Amino acid sequence: MTKKKSISASKASLVLFLCQMISALDVPLDLSQPPTITQQSPKDYIVDPRENIVIQCEAKGKPPPSFSWTRNGTHFDIDKDAQVTMKPNSGTLVINIMNGGKAEAYEGVYQCTARNERGAAISNNIVIRPSRSPLWTKEKLEPNQVREGDSLVLHCRPPVGLPPPIIFWMDNAFQRLPQSERVSQGLNGDLYFSNVQPEDTREDYICYARFNHTQTIQQKQPISVKVFSMDSLNDTIAANLSDTDVYGARPVTERQPVLLTPTGSTSTKVELRGNVLLLECIAAGLPTPVIRWIKEGGELPANRTFFENFKKTLKIIDVSEADSGNYKCIARNILGSAHHVISVTVKAAPYWITAPRNLVLSPGEDGTLICRANGNPKPSISWLANGVPIAIAPEDPSRKVDGDTIIFSHVQERSSAVYQCNASNEYGYLLANAFVNVLAEPPRILTPANKLYQVIADSPALLDCAYFGSPKPEIEWFKGVKGSILHGSEYIFHDNGTLEIPVAQKDSTGAYTCVARNKLGKIQNEVQLEIKDPTVIIKQPEYKVIQRYGQVSFECIIKHDSTLLPTVIWLKDNDELPDDERFLVGKDNLTIMNVTDKDDGTYTCIVNTTLDSVSASAVLTVVAAPPTPAIIYARPNPPFDLELTGQLERSVELSWIPGDENNSPITNFVIEYEDGLHEPGLWHYQTEVPGTQTTVQLKLSPYVNYSFRVIAVNEIGRSQPSEPSEQYLTKSANPDENPSNVQGIGSEPDNLVITWESLKGFQSNGPGLQYKVSWRQKDVDDEWTSVIVANVSKYIVSGTPTFVPYEIKVQALNDLGYAPEPSEVIGHSGEDLPMVAPGNVQVHVINSTLAKVHWDPVPLKTVRGHLQGYKVYYWKVQSLSRRSRRHVEKKILTFKGNKTFGMLPGLEPYSTYKLNVRVANGKGEGPASPDKVFRTPEGVPSSPSFLKITNPTLDSLTLEWGSPTHPNGVLTSYILKFQPINNTHELGPLVEIRIPANESSLILKNLNYSTRYKFYFNAQTSVGSGNQITEEAVTIMDEGKMAGILHPAVGAGKAMASRQVDIATQGWFIGLMCAVALLILILLIVCFIRRNKGGKYPVKEKEDAHADPEIQPMKEDDGTFGEYSDAEDHKPLKKGSRTPSDRTVKKEDSDDSLVDYGEGVNGQFNEDGSFIGQYSGKKEKEPAEGNESSEAPSPVNAMNSFV
Repeated sequence: MTKKKSISASKASLVLFLCQMISALDVPLDLSQPPTITQQSPKDYIVDPRENIVIQCEAKGKPPPSFSWTRNGTHFDIDKDAQVTMKPNSGTLVINIMNGGKAEAYEGVYQCTARNERGAAISNNIVIRPSRSPLWTKEKLEPNQVREGDSLVLHCRPPVGLPPPIIFWMDNAFQRLPQSERVSQGLNGDLYFSNVQPEDTREDYICYARFNHTQTIQQKQPISVKVFSMDSLNDTIAANLSDTDVYGARPVTERQPVLLTPTGSTSTKVELRGNVLLLECIAAGLPTPVIRWIKEGGELPANRTFFENFKKTLKIIDVSEADSGNYKCIARNILGSAHHVISVTVKAAPYWITAPRNLVLSPGEDGTLICRANGNPKPSISWLANGVPIAIAPEDPSRKVDGDTIIFSHVQERSSAVYQCNASNEYGYLLANAFVNVLAEPPRILTPANKLYQVIADSPALLDCAYFGSPKPEIEWFKGVKGSILHGSEYIFHDNGTLEIPVAQKDSTGAYTCVARNKLGKIQNEVQLEIKDPTVIIKQPEYKVIQRYGQVSFECIIKHDSTLLPTVIWLKDNDELPDDERFLVGKDNLTIMNVTDKDDGTYTCIVNTTLDSVSASAVLTVVAAPPTPAIIYARPNPPFDLELTGQLERSVELSWIPGDENNSPITNFVIEYEDGLHEPGLWHYQTEVPGTQTTVQLKLSPYVNYSFRVIAVNEIGRSQPSEPSEQYLTKSANPDENPSNVQGIGSEPDNLVITWESLKGFQSNGPGLQYKVSWRQKDVDDEWTSVIVANVSKYIVSGTPTFVPYEIKVQALNDLGYAPEPSEVIGHSGEDLPMVAPGNVQVHVINSTLAKVHWDPVPLKTVRGHLQGYKVYYWKVQSLSRRSRRHVEKKILTFKGNKTFGMLPGLEPYSTYKLNVRVANGKGEGPASPDKVFRTPEGVPSSPSFLKITNPTLDSLTLEWGSPTHPNGVLTSYILKFQPINNTHELGPLVEIRIPANESSLILKNLNYSTRYKFYFNAQTSVGSGNQITEEAVTIMDEGKMAGILHPAVGAGKAMASRQVDIATQGWFIGLMCAVALLILILLIVCFIRRNKGGKYPVKEKEDAHADPEIQPMKEDDGTFGEYSDAEDHKPLKKGSRTPSDRTVKKEDSDDSLVDYGEGVNGQFNEDGSFIGQYSGKKEKEPAEGNESSEAPSPVNAMNSFV
């Protein structure tokens, strides 16, 4: 089945206007403005004591600001400290530690001030602390002697560092100690044994502490654990135990759970809003207890709850006040349970509700600064002016402070300043700078003059008019230089000055002028708009079924705008075509030669221009070729008499005698070998030779015990293998090659898993095969770290930083020496989930079913892994036409690579949607961006749900209809078109009427009697007309006059099934026929009586002499009845002649077959019931084919239609 997609993406005008927005708050840099802090170091700044300390402070302003610093609340004079310098044109400090300074001497709280003549902005308080990684204190650790089944805690107690170290347990071979439900590491770093087992006995339990800032690892002294039971208690252990220990030793017995941590029955925990809540329960017991978590009186949040460390740790991310409560952990085994309740209280450092924003005012204007924050406890709000508490700042008569709001009235130029809002509670603070800049500036337009916008027809056009002025200018748009001002529903005017034409047409091409004016002046700018034809695939690829080894072609013929250069790309299963010469890409087609089963799939043709993209897909199905006829010839007999000669260390000569060909010549011989030393019983391909050759020189590997066999091949197939040759053992040697497919991929954020494909036995070249694994951090370490491991295929390097590159090499060696030096490969330590969400997510709705979403890429260092791409989650919230909600079905689109935009196809018109964006790496997805709400515009409606034509009379019909199933917007009206169909199947003039959207029926009065009409009916929104439905009906026959006036139905009753009147079932017609039959019978009786009396009466002559004036032949030209021959009545209906002034009559061509409509005059009846055809002198028309008659679609209509 062919599928087609179309995307329009204008290079310029479809860029989201919000991304280009330049508001009145963005002051051009050539105008005076107070300072704004643009970059600063984090509040809690932990530095490496071995490197220079860089404290960032950058700001912008006009004139450029000067910078000063305080340290611990007092002025910091950098000129008096030779180790401290400030970067030129910047406030950033550089403290030279690498040239003799000591980081500890510069601990403290720093704050930067940026100042110019219009005010002063300040940074956060930046706390500088050097990281610390102290050594482990030397201690003497006694061996731990534990009975089997008892619990055990090995304490780590690392030195206190800054920041706290990461703890992990390994053995002396640097291998992570295995952990399980029975043995696991606690949050404090201790190693907990719920019950010890004999396999826990070892002397190398080593706790490591990794200090990330200094990239150092400290090691505790190894801890020894000896597990004993009464069955294995020997004299040596008994000598070290007291009598009570010995005689009190018991067999291993099962025990019910007891909590090792936390202790007691209850505890408390305080966590801050937005942080990660970690709760831990570790229990002792035998069998090993299983941990379960519940929240008393509530449920654990489904999307934010995770269980770690074999469910011993409950993790809830992004906690809020609603997560406060009692959390119970339950440890259970077959003997009982134990539980602990942790009372959690979630507090909150201050967070913004409304942060203050910059104000640009003109002299005499009013304005407000609002600073609102929340927290737990509620934060207090304080204001500063130019870095000074506002209570002691210079007075400004235009300023009034009211709690979290500053009100400005009738400002003057001297009112310019920078205000700081500080929201603080016991858990932290927020500081925001916002300036008040008083300027009097005439308008200026920042969009370049004569900028050219190119847009695909029927797509939105966005014409920018970025501006600035004080007071804020008013923006107007004109078509051309001297055109009238633009207004109306066909344009959208955005606050940033952008003009949007939702549906640009060809006649939208031209020059557009925007005018910006305020009381100080006005300015205008002209831009150009060009509308291009869309790219269309006029010949799409089609579904193909092809036999294996055949040839197939897909066509993709396009039509495009002559000024746009298209490029065509073919994909297979949404990926690049295989790198195979069988795939031939032509100008407008794709040909696949010699098709195989792997070619089965979906092939997509994508056509791109600079403005749009279209695609179409088709499926290729590969089937088996028809079976070949049976061949009477047989396979060859196997070769025999294999002989080895010329044995050398690395080669041998093999010869054989061919078996019988069985009437089909042998084409080639296949030689296989068996390695009886490493893989006995397995045969491997060695080589093959032509069928005319019976000897071959074979290359050999060292340290292999070879046997050979030969297989003959002809057109019929392969022979059975020959009997094996004698064995030949080659001498040992150094390995010739190193392991292949060496990779370094971390399985955890703090490790590097080095893997490789081990050498096969015959590749070892000798006994004692091992591998030398070497690694070093790329661009950081100079020396290689190496370890020699046994014949395995994996080695884990623990304690690595998260996702950093490593140089890796693996070298083979055996008892005779090393393989050649291996090449280096680049690997990465383990990935972790991305840290941040994409920012500045913007949505631009292109049309009613397509939207484009933009986002700012996250910094690569926050991805913490291989960037897989970005995922857009979007879902429909509400249909604006139905005003009803429904089940939310989220959809996900993935955009690979470092993309910053994507298209959302298949949206429903006139609906509200939400979306968010997440970045993904190999580990998973990062946090979601805040939900973005957008609406799709109206579209054209679907066709009305039904059209019924009921109650036919002499001169009227009643129409009833149902509203569209999918209105796709607000219905504005219905359009009804109808036209008569005469006896020669010709369509008459087309009458059109617009009906209000709230109507559901209509009576059409004073129509032509006994006339068939065809009706066309559709609905409209402000966007346009939807698909139409058609119906036909016939008025019944009588002496009506044609007036053609339309009347809306009043009080229409319940809708009836549509039907057309069958004249043969009408009561008046049956009565008329009976009267005619009676009259004929009377005439026959009279004639019979007169004939019997012998009288003669020349009826024919009388009729010829006195023709009945009531019976006249029909006119040849129009087929109407003779008595209705008034010239005025029978003139063709002309444009406008039969409709009111507010109606329109259009004459249109019809592609309907004329044979489909009615019969000729011979199917009509006169008033007296006689057939007009008897007197018209015309031949009777042959009846129409049954399938050509005009019938209504329902069974009722089929029975009642007028034929």
